[in-house]
Amino acid sequence: MTKADIINEIAEKTGVDKADVNATVEAFLSVVKNNMASGQNIYIRGFGSFINKKRKKKIARNISRNTAIVIDEHYIPAFKPAKIFVNKIKNSEKVKMMAEKAES
Repeated sequence: MTKADIINEIAEKTGVDKADVNATVEAFLSVVKNNMASGQNIYIRGFGSFINKKRKKKIARNISRNTAIVIDEHYIPAFKPAKIFVNKIKNSEKVKMMAEKAES
């Protein structure tokens, strides 16, 4: 599902104009990005948390040149789903059927 699909579905379910829904979705994503960039985590009850995860300093290898590269500690964005969200996916019959199709 793409952002355009999400906008279309929200517009259909709410009856709000697509342009307004698009502006709202864009504003939400902008708020998430800006707040995470300033070091704040975002918690949405019943959905999940957008958090900044700290990665430790490590030494990586460049195999083609056979050299070591130092990667400094840094932060990456991460999403941790809420338990309610996880349970909804675990108990979804559609997801189970899709998983069975993928295995065969």
